[in-house]
Amino acid sequence: MTTQTLLLPQEPAVPSRLEAALSSRFLTPALPAIEAFLLEVRAEIDARFLAAPEKLVRRKPYPVGYCLEITDAVVEALGPRLRAPDHPGARALRAYEAAGGRHRRIWGVLRERYFQNAMQFGSLYIDVANDTVTPTKPKVEILPMREAGMVAVRDFRHYAEIGALYWGRTIVANHALPELAPMYPMIAVAPDRRPTLHPTNGYMAEMIRRSGFTLSEQWVADAPPPSAETVEALRALCPPDLLAANPAPGRDEAIAACRRARTGKVLKSDTWRRAQFEAMSRIPR
Repeated sequence: MTTQTLLLPQEPAVPSRLEAALSSRFLTPALPAIEAFLLEVRAEIDARFLAAPEKLVRRKPYPVGYCLEITDAVVEALGPRLRAPDHPGARALRAYEAAGGRHRRIWGVLRERYFQNAMQFGSLYIDVANDTVTPTKPKVEILPMREAGMVAVRDFRHYAEIGALYWGRTIVANHALPELAPMYPMIAVAPDRRPTLHPTNGYMAEMIRRSGFTLSEQWVADAPPPSAETVEALRALCPPDLLAANPAPGRDEAIAACRRARTGKVLKSDTWRRAQFEAMSRIPR
């Protein structure tokens, strides 16, 4: 974990002395009430999702696989509930924040086995989607951050190792669509699944940007190459204009695209990054 000023988006953080003290004062004594409150919010979110089956697009039954969606929905619901707290648990969280404490969405690696979406309130790790891998687990888990086993993704190799364990997918170099390699240098491959570009979250995107695309260049240069079948399968999913922008798949082409991104004017360009994201989003997953 890095210092607060260098944090990547949603990076788990070491709590400041103030946050640790406020956690001990306001949060630890109220843990049962906080858990009850979050279970109440989670019940509302579950009801909302189950009432809209068109939003349930995963292959497995809800809530399995919906960690991101549930966490985001709970975070959104907390805003108005904490501004006008009507539950003892909400009042404890509000008192913590009113005294100067912060909470934030976090993402990282849990116990070196899973990618995890969660929340951090000072010294507390709070998972409001704890049942999305094993549905018999409690819906909400609250632990001290030091005991939770959540760490930041260190580098691309770490991401690939966890991706293989968690998703059952092999992560290879993106030589199929070289012009997208600066922001999406990886392809995740698994039998009977579409190949998909990675990484796709803000944490990894900012890690790539801060490296000046050197991480992407190193990955497409040194990681295992995609098979011809993977390249063909991924390109078959692309709309014609995206193929036209990537006429020649290959390792050298991907390396060159990363170098152009680093030496050009795109390093700090939100417009360019949005264009990369929009292009990636048009490929069915």
